[in-house]
Amino acid sequence: MNDTKVLKYLTPLENRSRNVEVQEALANMIEQAGLTIGDRLPPELSLARSLGVGRSTIREALNRWEGLGIIKRRRGDGTYLTARVQASRGLVSTIVRLEGEALLRLLEIRRTLEVDVVRKATKNATDAQRLEIQHLCTQLLQVVEDGGEWRAADHAFHGAIYDATGNPMYGHLLVNLDQAIERGGPSPFGADDFGLSSFPLHRVLADRIAVDDADGAVAAMHELLDTVEDEIRALIALTPT
Repeated sequence: MNDTKVLKYLTPLENRSRNVEVQEALANMIEQAGLTIGDRLPPELSLARSLGVGRSTIREALNRWEGLGIIKRRRGDGTYLTARVQASRGLVSTIVRLEGEALLRLLEIRRTLEVDVVRKATKNATDAQRLEIQHLCTQLLQVVEDGGEWRAADHAFHGAIYDATGNPMYGHLLVNLDQAIERGGPSPFGADDFGLSSFPLHRVLADRIAVDDADGAVAAMHELLDTVEDEIRALIALTPT
């Protein structure tokens, strides 16, 4: 589509320093212009001029989108959409919606890996490793019950499961996946209460590994990830497609 036809959907912003406002404006432009996956965005300079902001502000917003897997830059060619972009109409901001959708895409990949991990961990774990997984699960659930900062305990629990597979690459891959999307600002996905509903299922998972029940461990992991997915969808008011 001609850049001029796309840019007509942008108007100068009153607050020129708000990165979130830029992202909201770009999402509205994409939706109104009917741009879809594979379409090229107008150049950064044109976007900046149309919004009345500096080029660095546009670049910062697009960097954020690239980190969410929404766009892909092709050197010397331009910036292309790689995911659906839909502006929000309700109480949830566009950036929260886009972040949630990116997390859902990431969760799809994570599910494949995590299911393989728990199956191999259940099969390969030593008695000492099964006891350690149980112990770390108890510690994690106690921290959660006490209302403490639970992330370190959660990483330790899952790390013990990764170690039990006998393949250290699983741990590296999943840690990198967890860091693939940087939560921006006061994101609801970075809040202390996000994901808490999944923690009771950690006990089920640990118990299934402890008794060498691979199918039960896989089922527990699926249910755990389903709970997280449902929470993401509820936060962004997104229904399955």
